[in-house]
Amino acid sequence: MTQMIAGRTEAQFLSDTTLCYAVAHRLTVVGEAAGRISRAVTDTNPSVPWPDIVGLRNILVHQYFGIHWPLVWRTASNDVPVLRSRIAEILQIIDEGG
Repeated sequence: MTQMIAGRTEAQFLSDTTLCYAVAHRLTVVGEAAGRISRAVTDTNPSVPWPDIVGLRNILVHQYFGIHWPLVWRTASNDVPVLRSRIAEILQIIDEGG
């Protein structure tokens, strides 16, 4: 997802409807996946805002005409890189049997 918006400004993002919806779709997929993560993983990783991730998915899926695109931009540009790094750490711990 970060590749999709790399090198773009918020204004460029907001002016590209196709890109906005593509990023929103990717965030929806992330939210759907977050909602399916086991309770054991979510409970042992409370630093990840699991309910917020799922909540954004619900907004994107159900608020067709009420999506706040600047929030989508901030999430994709600021939060997703941090989340991606944290998920990589969690996966590494799981792979190591921890």
